[in-house]
Amino acid sequence: MFSILVTLAGVPAYGTSLPAPLQEEDFITFDAGQAALGQLLFFDPILSGNQNIACATCHHPKHGSSDGLSLGIGEGGEGLGPMRLPGQGESRIIKRIPRNSPALWNLGARDVQVLFHDGRLSVSDIYGTGFDSPAQEWLPSGLNSILAAQALFPMTSQFEMAGDPKENEVAGATYDRIDAVWPILAKRVRIIPDYADRFISAFDNVDEPLDINITHIANALAAFEATEFRSNDSAFDAFLSGHHDALTADQSAGMTLFYGKARCSTCHSGSLLTDQKFHALMLPHFGPGKTRQWDPILRDVGRMGASDRLEDAYRFRTPGLRNVALTGPYGHNGAYPTLEAMVRHHLDPVAAFHAWDPEEAKLPEVPWLASADFQAFDDARERERLSARTDLESQTLTDQEITQLVAFLHALTGTNSIKGRLGVPDSVPSGLEVPQ
Repeated sequence: MFSILVTLAGVPAYGTSLPAPLQEEDFITFDAGQAALGQLLFFDPILSGNQNIACATCHHPKHGSSDGLSLGIGEGGEGLGPMRLPGQGESRIIKRIPRNSPALWNLGARDVQVLFHDGRLSVSDIYGTGFDSPAQEWLPSGLNSILAAQALFPMTSQFEMAGDPKENEVAGATYDRIDAVWPILAKRVRIIPDYADRFISAFDNVDEPLDINITHIANALAAFEATEFRSNDSAFDAFLSGHHDALTADQSAGMTLFYGKARCSTCHSGSLLTDQKFHALMLPHFGPGKTRQWDPILRDVGRMGASDRLEDAYRFRTPGLRNVALTGPYGHNGAYPTLEAMVRHHLDPVAAFHAWDPEEAKLPEVPWLASADFQAFDDARERERLSARTDLESQTLTDQEITQLVAFLHALTGTNSIKGRLGVPDSVPSGLEVPQ
């Protein structure tokens, strides 16, 4: 960490502790051959139960490694990004994805310790696997990173990638035990000769197709995601590296606010711009939420759902902010369509909570789910519980200062890095349709 004193015309001076610039050694080194293999797997629907949805469907480069929706449309949907539709007939969706699709930027950094909005995956040896995860002791061994561990779980989710149990054996296996899913998917991949040859070439411990298991698949996915979505070449990164003319006047003023008066860096700290902790922001609830088994209503209690600690109610993980201008809508449920709206919520969460309009949510119309979309939002008791929990202190900024703060957030967008390194493949070995 190093300190500077920023002074701009009309802007108070603050002593600000800025993070050190991200360096090569801050990122895990991944094998290039495995990354190239992971690129194909990331865009291949073969890893979904009905072979109709890929990792890239909800984490596409076109949409900042997310999907541009408040709540995603997973298994059964049609199309890509903000224009994705809920499907039709018997295969149509029966539930929205409960939370906003998180961006993947810089998740290959060595300091990443916790993932998912509720932190249900973290670096830990509690189960002897290297991670505390929903799979507990059944998580496969040999995973090369927390990013590889994360890649395993959408494959097991009925509404994300697995599908309905009556449709395919993958979805049926989720009701046996979570680790029953992964061997089915690994077999699908290894019986394709092109994939088998690529795994044998990319992994030293794969000599024949039968050696390929879900760990190899997850490690390849992590290698691609960490390579493709690494961003440390923004104007802010250039500033941290000593190029103090890299920021505009408004961006410099916004940086001063971010690390000073606005107190954004209290939570968005360090080189990854996240404390990797959990905070209650009093965001309005809508959609199905990550409802626990015994919850009496549709709601989302956040971190408490993973920790079972009452003090964690309605707290969610602080996201990193690299490329944040590309990853809206914002919040764990995509409650706000713009950075300015999200900033204003942080400044006065109580007023923003009560003033929030459902029209701000980016939700493709799904008539058969409409009656439940805002059920929790309209529940007076749940609104009272949610509005009683906030870890934010109200701040007062002028409209000009808010404009400057948003300008600084735009200075966190990468330059060459966001163009992609491997990009979108024209085709995949399975022959299935690539999300373009």
